[in-house]
Amino acid sequence: MTSRRLLLCTDLDRTLIPNGPHAEHPAARPLFKVFCQLPEVVLVYVTGRHPALVQQAIRDYALPQPNFAITDVGTQIYRVTPGPWQPLPGWEEAIADDWQGHSHAQLQAWLSPLTELRLQETDKQQPFKLSYYLSLDDNKQRVLPEIEDRLRQLGVKASVIWSIDAQENLGLIDVLPQNATKFHALQFLQQTLGYSPHEIVFAGDSGNDLPVLASAIPSVLVANASREIRQQAQELAAQNKQTQTLYLATQNASRLGGNYAAGILQGVWHFAPAFRDRLQLRKESP
Repeated sequence: MTSRRLLLCTDLDRTLIPNGPHAEHPAARPLFKVFCQLPEVVLVYVTGRHPALVQQAIRDYALPQPNFAITDVGTQIYRVTPGPWQPLPGWEEAIADDWQGHSHAQLQAWLSPLTELRLQETDKQQPFKLSYYLSLDDNKQRVLPEIEDRLRQLGVKASVIWSIDAQENLGLIDVLPQNATKFHALQFLQQTLGYSPHEIVFAGDSGNDLPVLASAIPSVLVANASREIRQQAQELAAQNKQTQTLYLATQNASRLGGNYAAGILQGVWHFAPAFRDRLQLRKESP
């Protein structure tokens, strides 16, 4: 990437936010914040959080204010403004058809026979996001296909996204319109803003980031990601013939290590050499 503009897109929890068990280099987040203030950088948060929790994270962790926010695992896209955030026109209309007119409540009722599922709190639900907890002791290899099968019977086109809340030791399941993943939302935003694929870098760490990590979008998996996600990301990228667009951050490739914000910056260094003079992660390229 030789372009001198960058659409920098990152997940929050355990990617930019250091709320996992791994250590964060004390200089990493401040350097990330300074980097994101460059006029050539447009910052996008891509997260499972809803807007109020994104705003809380910005305050609690002294994060830079983004230009855009893709929230609720891709079902909402906002332009970040000083007042209320503004929904990006056209996105909800683009994903609504996948649910074939069925409401959130109707899908919830249709899945109610799957007693292993526990509905997440009201503030974690959205019109196009139906979210559950699943105990890690339950068999996700059986439950996830059952969810998909029941939705197919209803004629619903859905993405069923699995991830893990490591802090709570719980499985997380998000039922989304098929075209409402983080990947599809990023594609929509990229096209709306007029960025080329080589002008984007995405960073993530978890299961709901896999569709992007294994895509043609240049992506970095931060070093603190679990071994399971690292293996899945590599396997999916190989299946999709996209290994050249997946970068695995490591602890020894930068003076800041590769966890959290340091891993994001390491990915920028790798994919966007035009910005290396503003990073100074090390004397030699990682």
